[in-house]
Amino acid sequence: GWIPCLALAMLLPTASARRSQDLHCGACRALVDELEWEIAQVDPRKTIQMGSFRINPDGSQSVVEVPYARSETHLTELLEWVCEKMKEYGEKVDPSTHRKSYVRVISHDGTKMDLSGVKIDGDVTTSLKFACESIAEEYEDELIEFLSHEADNVKDRLCSKRTDLCDHVLHIPHDEL
Repeated sequence: GWIPCLALAMLLPTASARRSQDLHCGACRALVDELEWEIAQVDPRKTIQMGSFRINPDGSQSVVEVPYARSETHLTELLEWVCEKMKEYGEKVDPSTHRKSYVRVISHDGTKMDLSGVKIDGDVTTSLKFACESIAEEYEDELIEFLSHEADNVKDRLCSKRTDLCDHVLHIPHDEL
């Protein structure tokens, strides 16, 4: 009778919580990848003028030129639309741990991708885009703070240490390894 049902009901939340963790972690990592790729596409010599409100003794205003690629203006703009890129991702399931990860199915430069074991589906891309947008909104300041400087491992530092979006990946209980 009722025991198998109860056991199943107890299993369900963990599977869906895990799915959502994998999704948010994957969306965070994909978001950082896309932002870094977009930043790299900008001519490093391109600058933008950032005004400071300080008026100099001679009445002129200080204007600083900063590289456009990592400027707050550029990063804020990127965050507005970069999650559209999630349409170019598919889902991969690790056969042993059943964890999901997300990979590009269309490469940036058009080279053929190895899509073995990758599920490409509208539900996946919709969920990924939605997760990406919520992360971009919630962690906008952190993303801008990390990406405004050239830094290594932004993905790990932002997605695992600064936010806990990927925490579960770092310490998976032994029974799942």
